[in-house]
Amino acid sequence: MKPEHVLSGFQPDSRGHDGLTLAVLLARQAGARLTVATIQPPPWTTPGPAKAEESAWLAFLNEQVEAGFEQARKLAGDEAEYVVHYNRGSGRGLVEVARSADDDLVVIGSGPRGRKGNISLGSTADQLLHASPVPVLLAPNGYAEQAPRRIERLTVAYRRSPGCDAALASAVELAAALDAPLRLVTLVVGAGRAKIEQRMLDGLRAQAMTDLEKAARGWEPEAAIETLAGRNVAQAMDGTSWLDGELIIVASSSSGPLRRVFLGDTSVKIIRVAPRPVLVLTRQPGGSRQTVTK
Repeated sequence: MKPEHVLSGFQPDSRGHDGLTLAVLLARQAGARLTVATIQPPPWTTPGPAKAEESAWLAFLNEQVEAGFEQARKLAGDEAEYVVHYNRGSGRGLVEVARSADDDLVVIGSGPRGRKGNISLGSTADQLLHASPVPVLLAPNGYAEQAPRRIERLTVAYRRSPGCDAALASAVELAAALDAPLRLVTLVVGAGRAKIEQRMLDGLRAQAMTDLEKAARGWEPEAAIETLAGRNVAQAMDGTSWLDGELIIVASSSSGPLRRVFLGDTSVKIIRVAPRPVLVLTRQPGGSRQTVTK
């Protein structure tokens, strides 16, 4: 994927600033247009004595929206487009905006109650991650406080499957658009103490490395490869180093609908322990190998 139009869901709080900071970074590095959208509940339509009260309430909401956009402009500047869309669900509203505006991906911050440096999946993310027609990029809690100057590397969570090969093709295009190196990692989870379990783990790790070598072969730019082993996903993810400007990419579940985002169990676990932003790609038909010219 080569992003040409980035959509940032924004609200005037720390989570909104995290998502917008990441969206601005990605859009500027890729040379893409940026739209900043805030989702508001639809206005009342019932006539009667409450109409005057409704008008006052709408005027108040409009003031809040404008105040929020003033904050957003300090990050995104006047070159971004600012839109208001009405829907009772913020995630569903962003899906509608993405469909109507032909966006390439949507960026949001972490959900509430998340730990600093990690991603929490709130209601907005849940709606997006089960219905979005475009990839969804999630910023960790506190990302705006120590944002990198650029995206330095893309790391793809890879396992051998047609869906993941298609995700790899998208990641190669994105790496070229961002002028960033690519890394493929496979998580080998389930290490135990028994020798038989260790032998099985060693076999799985060897097979994973073979799959990675095959997956990385023939792509330009060339990708680095690595296997990450541990008792669980969190321990495996801790088994490597992460650049400040890292971006992690996961594929949608093969059981989900085509050209939609749909998370599988492993992807959910990766998101919850990821120390960097995570891009969830839509499910695509099988990928094809190609050389991408920067």
